[in-house]
Amino acid sequence: MALLIHLTGVNEKAWAEGFRGALPGYPVFLRSDDYDPKAIHYVFAWKPEADAFEGMDNLKAILSLGAGVDALMQHPALPDVPIVRFVDKELTHCMSDYVIANVMMHQRLFTRYAAHQKAKVWNQFYPPASSEISVGIMGLGTLGLDAAEKLKVIGFDVCGWSRSKKEVEGVETFAGDGQLDAFLARTDILVCLLPLTPETHGILNMDTFKKLRRGPLVGGPALINAARGGHQKEADIAAALEDGTLAAASLDVFEVEPLPKDSPLWDLKTCFITPHIAAISNERSGVEYFSQMLKDHEAGQPLRNVVDRKRGY
Repeated sequence: MALLIHLTGVNEKAWAEGFRGALPGYPVFLRSDDYDPKAIHYVFAWKPEADAFEGMDNLKAILSLGAGVDALMQHPALPDVPIVRFVDKELTHCMSDYVIANVMMHQRLFTRYAAHQKAKVWNQFYPPASSEISVGIMGLGTLGLDAAEKLKVIGFDVCGWSRSKKEVEGVETFAGDGQLDAFLARTDILVCLLPLTPETHGILNMDTFKKLRRGPLVGGPALINAARGGHQKEADIAAALEDGTLAAASLDVFEVEPLPKDSPLWDLKTCFITPHIAAISNERSGVEYFSQMLKDHEAGQPLRNVVDRKRGY
């Protein structure tokens, strides 16, 4: 029995050292080590190579570094074993920090005041109160629920949309394609925290933006995407920002990363770009989380936070 670390573009050695410290006596291998694939019971993975799972006849589970598993689900030779996703309090907290910061930036009309500062204009135009602004969160999983709770505490009117019905105290919820338009019609600031699935791919498009509420938020509605680049059609976002369908957008993820230098999004003054840094899986908490999961599973306990392959999350 052994654990293999297979992390593309991530410091594998640091994670391996952490797991070896947390799992004394349990073999932990890097891809560069000499090991027997039949001895691997668990793979700790991020963007695994095409041959990542070859010969692993005794694999028990795949442990995913990311909270999202869309890239893993597209693997051409994904074994038929449970996939465990990373659910981490610190990651969740960081994501809510990002969402709150950007929601408040748009609510307080920072785009307008940045333009005023550059033009040296003193105009005491007062933004609407948080209670007047409806924040619509797409995706009511762990990340979406935490952001919704914290935005409620600040005083925002919060609504949520998910693929299946959720009941959240103090939050009006909508579900499925049949209720998407109603959700959008009462949303001033749209926040995407959805898992990326075939059904949600490209959901942030011009048709969606045109259905957002226009009224309380001066200049029009705003968009925040901290989920996956596959959710958005960037040509539509650029067009919506240019024609006023959207007043502003905060984007942390992109269709191609790094964002190509010729993307029109770079030059749009109403588009705020961050390089996929909203929240990151913490090494310390990740080692603690998955080490305990592995020990519990080897002791006969069920895995937690297992991906539903039919749903894709």
